[in-house]
Amino acid sequence: MFFDKQELWEHIRDEECLVADGFDDAVIGIVYGDHPKTVYSVSKMLDILTADEEMTREDAVEFFEYNIAGAYFGEKTPIYVYDFNEEA
Repeated sequence: MFFDKQELWEHIRDEECLVADGFDDAVIGIVYGDHPKTVYSVSKMLDILTADEEMTREDAVEFFEYNIAGAYFGEKTPIYVYDFNEEA
């Protein structure tokens, strides 16, 4: 089953998945199972941090690893995917 962006957000809300504030554009999907979870692209999150927060890439990686990836909020904590860049 494939969702458009609006349908994806409806499922995220319906399943009461946790979301990371300020990173809506980095959402790439939802994981189903016993505990559905929001799935994020790490590269898109880093892009948001470097653009919106005016961080260097290195600072963005450090901020992400310490403040986002390292946080645990229970069974519905989002999943962060280290995706690859086809242009690299």
